[in-house]
Amino acid sequence: MEIHFSPEQLAFRDEVREFLKQELPADIAQKVKLAKHLSKEDHERWQKILSKRGWYAPGWPVEHGGTTWGPIEKHIFDEESAAAGAPRLVPFGVNMVAPVIIKFGSEEQKATYLPRILDGTDWWCQGYSEPGAGSDLASLKTRAVRDGDHYIVNGQKTWTTLGQHANWIFCLVRTDPEAQQQRGISFLLIDMATPGITVRPILTLDGDHEVNEVFFDDVKVPVENLVGEENKGWTCAKYLLTHERTGLAGIGASKAAMSNLKRIASKQQKNGKPLIEDTLFRSQIAEIEMSLMAAEMSTLRIVAAASEGGVPGSESSILKVQGTEIRQTITHLMRKALGPYALPFLPEELDLDYDGELLVDDYAASPASQYFNMRKLSIFGGSNEIQKNIVSKMILEL
Repeated sequence: MEIHFSPEQLAFRDEVREFLKQELPADIAQKVKLAKHLSKEDHERWQKILSKRGWYAPGWPVEHGGTTWGPIEKHIFDEESAAAGAPRLVPFGVNMVAPVIIKFGSEEQKATYLPRILDGTDWWCQGYSEPGAGSDLASLKTRAVRDGDHYIVNGQKTWTTLGQHANWIFCLVRTDPEAQQQRGISFLLIDMATPGITVRPILTLDGDHEVNEVFFDDVKVPVENLVGEENKGWTCAKYLLTHERTGLAGIGASKAAMSNLKRIASKQQKNGKPLIEDTLFRSQIAEIEMSLMAAEMSTLRIVAAASEGGVPGSESSILKVQGTEIRQTITHLMRKALGPYALPFLPEELDLDYDGELLVDDYAASPASQYFNMRKLSIFGGSNEIQKNIVSKMILEL
């Protein structure tokens, strides 16, 4: 594996840095760096800037609006974006349903949905998890019964991230209850404005409205909204999950969070000295930083293989476990560095325009909120326990 960037890749990195310097709105970057709340409009504004440059969908084929970037260029872009304070792209449209449509969808579906994802017309959410089907996704119970030119959908999805903003949802539904679990599932695209859909908020541990429950009561979905073949949607599901889990490593985001941790530790005091000079705390920072470096090397190995035509497989489970555990540890150390200041926080402090009295500094509220929110990382996208099972079976052959 070649771990050093080529001159062309270094030139590309400089181009990305200059673009971010010139085009990334300062107020959005400030929100990201201080871990303040991002609005739907913030995400849409940044998406339009990327779309204008032609950089919003780098993983798509060029004929559909993608770039000529390889996996290494994509890695460079993600890392530089995180370092600059660019928002993480909401993945459900551009990085999740779009690859499925490109690979398994009809020409009509590609012509209909891809341009609307690219120009921001549609905001997508994911209808996978259910109250009784999370990591054991194949046990899902949401039913879709064929009735002429439509499916009639009944059931419930949960943990639907940003579903309150979405106008479309891609869903796994059971179309053959008699078949083996994975063989009786189909992949449907559903307009959220269809009668019979109800979205209810779920407040997370940090008090934020990020996820939702979605209920389907006799929802009519046109048959042409089926992606791929009926009862073979599990193939689409596995393809999508591979893309999702590889992205969950979040190396760029973790490196940015590590910089923030060091900033906090430099400002907080212990025995009259900056906390970062404390031997024990420095060793804890060093330990997680070494884990992050190892995870980055693992990512680069997979990226290098992909640049030569490989496809991420079970290795994506390793990245998912490594990346999420690292991010959780960083938030734990941030909270530890703040001590008692990490316990109380006002939700209003997570808004950039908050002008009330701060308990300690502008960096104190967000680590507390992040610590609670990041507990989810080892659960969503397939729990880390499930990912370890995949690694033991598929890689270690245990």
